[in-house]
Amino acid sequence: MNIIIVAKPGARPTCINLRCWRARLQIGAAVACCAIGCAAIGFAAALFISNPSERALHVVQALSGEIAGQRQTVDKLESSSRRDLDALALQLGMLQAQAMRLNALGQRLTQIGKLDDGEFNFDEAPALGGAEDPGAASHALNFDVAGNIAALRSQFASEETQLGVLEKLLLDRKLDNALLPSGYPVESSYIGSGFGSRTDPINGFGEYHTGIDFDAPAGSSITAVADGVVTFNGDRPGYGNVIEIDHGNGYMTRYAHNSKNLAQVGQRVHVGDVVAKVGSTGRATGPHCHFEVWLHGRAVNPLTYVNRGVKRT
Repeated sequence: MNIIIVAKPGARPTCINLRCWRARLQIGAAVACCAIGCAAIGFAAALFISNPSERALHVVQALSGEIAGQRQTVDKLESSSRRDLDALALQLGMLQAQAMRLNALGQRLTQIGKLDDGEFNFDEAPALGGAEDPGAASHALNFDVAGNIAALRSQFASEETQLGVLEKLLLDRKLDNALLPSGYPVESSYIGSGFGSRTDPINGFGEYHTGIDFDAPAGSSITAVADGVVTFNGDRPGYGNVIEIDHGNGYMTRYAHNSKNLAQVGQRVHVGDVVAKVGSTGRATGPHCHFEVWLHGRAVNPLTYVNRGVKRT
């Protein structure tokens, strides 16, 4: 069987003998090519028809991936911000504690320094103000919060150290003042006899008076003129009933002619504590308090220390 193919008018016809194996092979190849071409066309058509849905699916999947990545980033930022806020809250609490300590320290210094009430009010913020400069250039705020807090904490620590040193100095000075004799040993009294050379009121001879006599009614309270420890309670010749108090730093005070001694040996006494009662025991012409001040084993004029406790207007 032969197949005659005419490509175009006037051209030489082509004859294919189907009984020839080569012809059959050529026809099979042509048919296979046609089948493959049709399949490719069908696949391309199917791909073309389904491509918009798949592309949308790919876009949705890509966006979902981006959203998941952004969510992780946001979670990290939120966690980091929360840690930063917790750290700032902790530092703020530390600053508030330091500010409270500084306020308490300032109030103690006010009391130690005997400043007038209201001169320093640590419960209120200091008043600030000033004229506005219209020509001043504007500038951005410093948002280095952590750095500012660290600087403020360092400043607080430095000021607290300085105020602590000042408090210690003032306390030491206050302690020294408390141990230094000052004021009258008997509140309602007057000086009847001074320190130094005088005529003995009993025998009329000249003598050296080692103290000051404070005339007061019998039974009046005799108070310590400084903080200290009682070192003697008893009778001394000529003095009668005596109380002696050691104040440290070489100071000792003596209260004599007492009708009754109240403080005991070894007792710690403070300024204003009642240690005895006015009397006339020993060599005395009447009730009074004989008051002496000794410094490093030598009697000194008590008038200098008495005047320290006298308020002047």
